Amino acid sequence: MSILVLTSDTLIGTAATGNIEYNGQFFGTDSAASRAQMQRIVSGTAVASTSGTSIDFTSLPAFVKKITVMFSGVSTNSTSNFLIQIGSGSVTTSGYASRAVFFSGATLSGSTSSAGFGGANWAAANTQSGAITLTLLGSNTWVATGYLADSGTNASSIGGTSPALGGTLDRVRITTAGGTDTFDAGSINILYEG
Repeated sequence: MSILVLTSDTLIGTAATGNIEYNGQFFGTDSAASRAQMQRIVSGTAVASTSGTSIDFTSLPAFVKKITVMFSGVSTNSTSNFLIQIGSGSVTTSGYASRAVFFSGATLSGSTSSAGFGGANWAAANTQSGAITLTLLGSNTWVATGYLADSGTNASSIGGTSPALGGTLDRVRITTAGGTDTFDAGSINILYEG
């Protein structure tokens, strides 16, 4: 018969059969030699999207399997579509198979991108809010789905897949299709989980 032991709220160095540890994280063990870690949802630090041509979240831990990129009132000084790019060691800028469907009032249109997961940007004066979720498919390949609504009557629904990264994902970049538009309003943050 197995006995489940709740230790302390301080992580211990050596796993023991039956231990569950809690210090913002949960662990379960099936032997003294292995430990399965189930991560909590971790919030990044919100970044003001008020300057620069890209916003990077780096040094993401290797356990990450799901990332949610959140936009709140984000704007740029022009109309290049937003892009989310990922990478391992450096940002991957090609090989994506991404499509966005754009809703502008009753008009429907769309676009594709091989440079990242893309969403529409109708006017420099408009702001974008919403969330795009990236999920690990396997073999360092990620898929995206999400929705952005702007301050006008427009919205975009986004989906796609990344190329296989050269290693474990450790970074996410938010930029624009042209790479030269400057952020001028709002904030962006990520949640990540294992």
